[in-house]
Amino acid sequence: MSVNKCIFIGRIGKDPEIKFLDGGNSVCNFSIACTEKWVKDGEKMEKTEWVNVVAFKKLAEICGEYLKKGKQVYIEGKMQTRTWDDKDGKKCYMTEVVANQMQMLGSRDGSAPKDAPEEPDDEKDTVPF
Repeated sequence: MSVNKCIFIGRIGKDPEIKFLDGGNSVCNFSIACTEKWVKDGEKMEKTEWVNVVAFKKLAEICGEYLKKGKQVYIEGKMQTRTWDDKDGKKCYMTEVVANQMQMLGSRDGSAPKDAPEEPDDEKDTVPF
């Protein structure tokens, strides 16, 4: 027996991107910042891990409509790694959480906190669907 279950609480890095596939199904991609804080030798420490999330069908539509940059969210799903070849033939990998549950957390006013982390710019735009 094995279990593939992930639970994260974090803040949305940028507004989710939603796309509609040929069969009419929808897919929504976004990332969340999961920040842990601790004190080491009297100094405040902080580390942020970025988690890539993908949702499909109805959950994708809900995520695309209601989730916004800076909002706190609970995500539950399974971990998967996708592979593809980029335009130069180089093998690429992406590990992501396939969400099966999402719960919006925090205030309802839609404002992002001043300390909400910024998602780093990288080559995420090269991920095929």
